[in-house]
Amino acid sequence: MHRTLLLGAALGATALPAQPAAPTADIIVTNARIHTVDEARPRAEALAIRDGRVLFVGPARLALAHRGAATRLVDAGGRTIIPGMTDAHGHVVGLGQTLQSVNLVGTASYAQVIAKVVERAKVTPKGQWIVGRGWDQNDWGDTRFPTHDALSSAVPDHPVFLTRVDGHAALANASAMRLAGVGRETQDPSGGRLERDAQGQPTGVLVDRAMGLVGAKIPTPSDAQVRDAILSAVKEMHRWGLTGVHDAGASAQALAQYEALAKAGAYDLRLYAMIGDHAPTLATWFQRGPLVGAGDGRLWVRSIKLYGDGALGSRGAAMLDPYSDDPHNHGLVISDVAHVRRVAVEALRGGFQVCTHAIGDRANRNVLDAYEAALEQVPVADHRFRVEHAQIVSPPDIPRFAALGVIPSMQASHQTSDMYWAEQRIGSTRVLGAYAWRSFLDQGSIIPNGSDFPVEAVNPLISFHASIARQDEHNWPAGGWHAEMRMTREEALRSMTLWPAVAGFQERELGSLTPGKRADFVVLDQDIMTVPAEDVLRTRVLQTWVGGKLVFEGK
Repeated sequence: MHRTLLLGAALGATALPAQPAAPTADIIVTNARIHTVDEARPRAEALAIRDGRVLFVGPARLALAHRGAATRLVDAGGRTIIPGMTDAHGHVVGLGQTLQSVNLVGTASYAQVIAKVVERAKVTPKGQWIVGRGWDQNDWGDTRFPTHDALSSAVPDHPVFLTRVDGHAALANASAMRLAGVGRETQDPSGGRLERDAQGQPTGVLVDRAMGLVGAKIPTPSDAQVRDAILSAVKEMHRWGLTGVHDAGASAQALAQYEALAKAGAYDLRLYAMIGDHAPTLATWFQRGPLVGAGDGRLWVRSIKLYGDGALGSRGAAMLDPYSDDPHNHGLVISDVAHVRRVAVEALRGGFQVCTHAIGDRANRNVLDAYEAALEQVPVADHRFRVEHAQIVSPPDIPRFAALGVIPSMQASHQTSDMYWAEQRIGSTRVLGAYAWRSFLDQGSIIPNGSDFPVEAVNPLISFHASIARQDEHNWPAGGWHAEMRMTREEALRSMTLWPAVAGFQERELGSLTPGKRADFVVLDQDIMTVPAEDVLRTRVLQTWVGGKLVFEGK
């Protein structure tokens, strides 16, 4: 009887359905220390990839369940893996052109600048332009702006145009000013200034919009030259572990080249391009509408770049009170509240984001006022408007960012470049609202991090180190400059991965190693989340992967 019952029960039981086979991975990476930036699984040891996306992240044993006959196995050798890093504020074409022009970064004197230009002149036909970038008088023994006389004497047969490191001032020699018709009678343009000597003659230094008086005479690069610059910049970014960039102000020519290259699959990068403030270009894009993830996730065009003021190093940042070291100077307002508001209203109606450069406290307040007025006119909950730099902000304005849903897009490396002279320039009180990351974070803001390259070096770990230490590459000053404003390491990593994705409406695609997102990641030779802060800048990028494709491998 008992045996019969058992047999009947067995025959009557419902058979369990067969478990579906685990999807097969194209690549499985094992033996790694993975920081996923995914709160659901912050640490892992293996990563499976299929069709350019993360299939699985977690224990190696479970990852290997996705192994098939054609799966490529990659042993990370115990190295550290983080999501692909994104520079939330860079200049792609500018970087590519800088790689091809006279590099003046790190020059310790005006004499060194001239020497580099003289060397280039030896191999440049007479009459052709010589352009360079990267000088910073704050790094010289004499920190006053240079005058053109010594440069004009040393290089008389070429027009020369040398952009300051921040991109907000330039030095032109006599030949260049002569070609542009710049002389004593030339008036300062709105939003710009010509530095002058005691007799009123231009000294050669052109600040902000005055740069265009001479810069407009430089021959426009061809489409082929712009393409070459873009591809050179992408290659350089890969070398430093960047898989994405927010291009802060692209011309119509650059946008056309980005789109053509993206559709051709000619570069492997997540390029989030901001349309430059040029009325015909904006009109074209407002009529066309946003571009999202073109070329299989290579290009986004859904934001606009405006300029509220100049830069601190050239005293063009617009300040509420005069500069402490120049009491007759409040800086320069490049776009007034009315202009920013007008563009912001059109952007809200057309589905575009607005990102406005603002460094001085007056410019930051102007931009917040303009955004607030635009949002009252066209209420949009998820607008993600941004202020690029948010470098010196009056303390009462810091909470307004979170309250308005405005994202402060900041560059930690600017703090470590400027800290040597910033307090002298703006005083001990205003400096408390400068580079104030902790104050923003404590108010609930996120901070997408960047470099502003070619203003600063491409290496994103410089900003990571600055974020957690507030020290330069020599680990100075001891304890950090205004160390109370530091980020935690977790915040610093998010600021280079997930927060740029959020700032670009890309968080469902990018920013963390989460199943379903694109498989963009970087292999490092040491763990930046655990090594002493003073060792972070010794870290080397061993590999950069974009969409499951190896795009850089170090030696």
